[in-house]
Amino acid sequence: MKRIFSILLIIGLIIAGGFIFFTNNSPENEPEVVKHVEAKDLDREMIIDIESGMTFSDICALAGIDHGDMMEMVTASEDVYDLTKVRVGRKIKFYFDRETDNFTKLIYPIDTEEELFISPQEIDEEIELAEDEEIPNKFLAERKEITYDVIVKTAKGTINSSLYESAMEQEIDIRAIIDLAEIFSWTIDFGVGIREGDTYSFIYEERYRDGEYVMPGKIIAAKFVNDGRNVEGYYFSEGEDEDGNVADGYFAPDGESLQKIFLKNPVSFKYISSGYTTGPRYIAKFSAYTSSHRAIDYVAAIGTPVRSVGDGTVTSAGWNSSGYGNLIKVRHNETFSTNYAHLSKIYVSAGQHVSQGEVIGSVGSTGYSTGPHLHYEMVKNGTKINPLTIELPSGKAIGEDKMEEFGQVVAKWQGQLN
Repeated sequence: MKRIFSILLIIGLIIAGGFIFFTNNSPENEPEVVKHVEAKDLDREMIIDIESGMTFSDICALAGIDHGDMMEMVTASEDVYDLTKVRVGRKIKFYFDRETDNFTKLIYPIDTEEELFISPQEIDEEIELAEDEEIPNKFLAERKEITYDVIVKTAKGTINSSLYESAMEQEIDIRAIIDLAEIFSWTIDFGVGIREGDTYSFIYEERYRDGEYVMPGKIIAAKFVNDGRNVEGYYFSEGEDEDGNVADGYFAPDGESLQKIFLKNPVSFKYISSGYTTGPRYIAKFSAYTSSHRAIDYVAAIGTPVRSVGDGTVTSAGWNSSGYGNLIKVRHNETFSTNYAHLSKIYVSAGQHVSQGEVIGSVGSTGYSTGPHLHYEMVKNGTKINPLTIELPSGKAIGEDKMEEFGQVVAKWQGQLN
């Protein structure tokens, strides 16, 4: 694809060059005009690779920018981007006029979507300033959206061992596969739930700049068949909300979000007896210290139903000798899992799939417990986190007023997926 794109680009340049040649050599255009345009070609470009330990001051010194101008650039951009946080591994470009060698602009890639531009701005030195008015900065700093050339592609494959290996066989950019797995991460467990023979297909963007492939773009539509279960997702934006934020995401054909929100609480409780803490705690009843309490303790009567906060697979269910008593662990996806301790009864077994809201046990006071309660833990990427403060996907479905528009999106891409 890259080779074809490059060939087309060269052909285009040849055609364009021929057009300029014939146009500028017509009687109405003197040859000198062509020479003048060529003399004013692109500025001289200097590209510096940002290495470990480099500061913006070091980078400017390498580019020949004096300390005073460097400081003014930092000041000019402080409300746009903090230049003290330039990232190792990125390239920063400086441009200079070929005739005067004066600095003309700086370009720094903030991320994959925006670049920082810094350029000199004209200042009228004859304008009188008020006493409280500051002297204008000699530089202007702006964030600009990166414009890519986009090609829409379709990829598909069958899994023999892993999604990663299948992607390598299909020569799919691994970044696109990571995005695909993230879209379905709430409905498919790519860590333990993948089966041989599972299939996938997705429609996505490839981004190009100056004729060169850069990276995959947005996934437009995707389908995954996991152990015979068909899951589809379509990108859709409902526009900006009241706060000016873009409300978008991936949705099933019926408009339900693929990002599932957890239940706010796993049990109907009277009150919270212990919150999430990281400091030491002494349990008088057992004359023992615990290093922290990275959980929420919900006080409730013995026998109160305990529900799984989300879809998942039970990884263990039974007695735990570390103080938890009867304990259930549920893995929801590669990122999240939850633990339910001190139970009086357990209704599930290891390996069993559970649905959001399904009763998995009942409140008890087993193990190191001072009274009937549910000890509830949420784990993210192997670390226990506070379930009451973690930001989770909204899980919001598409509004009724947007369903017709969304249906058109599904109709457009569904046939190509299948």
